[in-house]
Amino acid sequence: MTAPDSDGLLAEQLLRLTRRVHRIQKRHLEHRDLGITPAQSRLLRTLAHYGSPPRMADLAERLEVVPRAVTTLVDGLETAGKVRRVPDPANRRVIRIELTDDGRAALGELRGARRSAAEEILAPLTDEQRAVLGGLLDTLIDGPDTDGGRRTA
Repeated sequence: MTAPDSDGLLAEQLLRLTRRVHRIQKRHLEHRDLGITPAQSRLLRTLAHYGSPPRMADLAERLEVVPRAVTTLVDGLETAGKVRRVPDPANRRVIRIELTDDGRAALGELRGARRSAAEEILAPLTDEQRAVLGGLLDTLIDGPDTDGGRRTA
């Protein structure tokens, strides 16, 4: 009898947790009745990080999707009044995407839904366990420590 593959088990646990997080976030989004899909939510959050309205190609690159996928997401969000297409002031052939007031309000609701989902997921953990989990996740996100123990935030 062979010993179970511990790295494989951890990978499976991470995948299961990711799926659970998505399910719970989706449920919290649906409770708020925003009419926004998780993919549209991600686009809105990404759009909010730009200092000025980005091009669709910029959004596609940041989201790591094909430009056509961004077009579909923007179409839906524009129909819902959350974003609008605006001409680039320096190049009239370029279209940029900006948040509307409704889009900014939706972002606030989305943040609330994400917070509620996180509270639900983390509820079984003590404060100490949450701190340990946060440190472990930072290590996994940042990758191997290559600077002699000096992590930068």
